[in-house]
Amino acid sequence: FCYTPFENFMNTTSASMIQTPSQVRIFDTTLRDGEQAPGYSMSRSQKRRMAQVLAELGVDIIEAGFAQASDQDFTSIQSIAQDVRGPIICSLARCQQGDIEAAARALQAAQRSRIHVFIATSPLHREFKLAMSKQQVIDNAVAGVLLARQYADDVEFSAEDAMRTEPEYLAEVLAAVIGAGAGTVNIPDTVGYTTPSEMFDRIAYVRKHVRNIGQAVISVHCHNDLGMAVANSLAAVSAGARQVECTLTGIGERAGNAALEEVVMALKTRSELYGVDTGVISQRLYPAARQFNNMMGIAMPRNKAVVGENAFAHEAGIHQHGMLKHRGTYEIMRPEDVGFERSQLVLGKHSGRHALRERLAMLGHQPDETLFESIFAGFKALADKKREVFDNDLEALANGHDPEASGPWHIEQWHTASHNGGTASASVRLSHDQGFQISEASIGDGPVHAILSAFERATGYALTIRNFNIHSLSNGGDAQGQASLIVDYMGREVRGNGVSTDIVEAAALAALEVVNRIERIKAPECLAANLS
Repeated sequence: FCYTPFENFMNTTSASMIQTPSQVRIFDTTLRDGEQAPGYSMSRSQKRRMAQVLAELGVDIIEAGFAQASDQDFTSIQSIAQDVRGPIICSLARCQQGDIEAAARALQAAQRSRIHVFIATSPLHREFKLAMSKQQVIDNAVAGVLLARQYADDVEFSAEDAMRTEPEYLAEVLAAVIGAGAGTVNIPDTVGYTTPSEMFDRIAYVRKHVRNIGQAVISVHCHNDLGMAVANSLAAVSAGARQVECTLTGIGERAGNAALEEVVMALKTRSELYGVDTGVISQRLYPAARQFNNMMGIAMPRNKAVVGENAFAHEAGIHQHGMLKHRGTYEIMRPEDVGFERSQLVLGKHSGRHALRERLAMLGHQPDETLFESIFAGFKALADKKREVFDNDLEALANGHDPEASGPWHIEQWHTASHNGGTASASVRLSHDQGFQISEASIGDGPVHAILSAFERATGYALTIRNFNIHSLSNGGDAQGQASLIVDYMGREVRGNGVSTDIVEAAALAALEVVNRIERIKAPECLAANLS
C-alpha cells in the first residue's frame, strides 16, 4: 500500500489514484440506525416489507435491528431472517453476552447472517460512558468478537467514535479484534465531526499500521451532523475502505447518515475516479426511496439529491436550451439510471386490473392476489372520487395495508363542524372487534384537533401529540392529502398515517392507526380499565 496524503490526492492524476477494480459492499442500516431517527419508527410488518425492498435493490447487508433493544426489534429481525433471501441479515450487539446471544437467536433462520458487535474507543467515551481503561476496552472487544464467532462465521466489529480515538490506540484495538476473528472492522464517525481529508488519512493510517488488516474488510459509518457524511464515505473508499454503511435518503440519528442513493450514484457516475462499483441495482433507487417515504408518511424534499422530484427538473431558460441541444450539458446522470420515468401513466376509473398491476410493478410493488384485490377495490373507490389517480396515490394504497395497524378499532361514523371566530366540534362512533360501540364528541381549536380529542375520549388513551403534518400526494383540487400523526404514549412513540381526499378524514384515519397500534403494545388489562 502506497500512502498518499489527502492533500495531495486532489493534485494527482485520476489514473494514479484508481483502485484495483473491486466492489464496495453496501451495508444498509435503514432498519436499525435509520429507525432511531425521530418520526421513523416502523412496525414489524413495515420492517419486513422494507427489508424485501432493500433485498430487491441489491444491498449486500441489511442491518435489521438491535435484537436486545426490545421484543419488537427481536421479532422483527427474526421475521426478516426467516423471509428475506439474498443479502446478509445482520443484528447489532454490544460486546456483552446477553446482546450477542439475543442476536444469535434472532438470526437463526437467516440464509446468511452477521453479528455486528461494538464498543466505544475514544477517550471521551472510555472515561465518561464506559469508565474503562484502554486495556479493559480491548479485553471486552476481543471477548465480544470471540463469543460472536461461536454463533456466526461472519462477525463485524465497530469501534464507536473511532474518528475521535487516538490513531495508534485504534490500530491496536483493530489488530486485536481481527486476531479474534472479526472479518469486517468498521471505523465510524459517530458524531459527524470529521472531514474528508481526516477520513482519508485515518483509513490510510489503519491500512498501514494494523498488522493484520489484510484479513478484514474496512468499513465506514458516517453521520451527517456537519453535512459531510457522503463526502467522508467517498474519501474512505478512495483510501481503501470496501464497505459503506448508509441508509435510504440518509435518515438516522440526529442529522442522519450517509445517503445510500448518493453514495451509490457517486461511485457509479465517477467510476473513472474511484475505480469501484456496487451490487446495487441503481434503477431501483427512486422506487425504493418513494416506497419508504410513502410508508413513513413523510414528504421527500423536492431538492433531495438523486431521488428528489427536482433532481432532473430544469426550469431556467439557459438550462432548458442546453438540454434541448444535448442532455449532458446539465445532467450528469440519466434519470432512467435511478428509476425516474419522464412520463407518468395516469389511471382512471376505466382502468382495469392489468393496467393497475403493471403500474404497481413499475413502482416496485408485487402484492399477492389477496392484497392486490384489496388495493384494486381501494383504487376503484378512489377513481370515483377524483378524475386521475397518480403514482403517489397508488403507493399510498399499496402501503396502506399494515396488519399491525388494522383493527380492533374501526370508524363507523364521524362528523365535524367549524365556523369563523369560534371553536370546532367533532363526534365519532367507533366499533371494537369485541362487539361493542362507543360514541363521543369533543371540541377543539379546529376540526382536526376536535376529532383527535373525540378519539381520546372514545378510546380512553391520552394521546400526547408530538407532531402532525399533512401534505398533498398529487396535483389538483381533488388531490389526496396524507396525514401523519406522531404521539407519545407511555414513553413510546406511536405513528399513524391516513390518506383521503378529505384532510379531516385523513387525520381521523391517522388517529385510528395510532389507537390500533397502541392496542398492540399496551398491557392486556388496559382495555378493560379504559372501558370501565
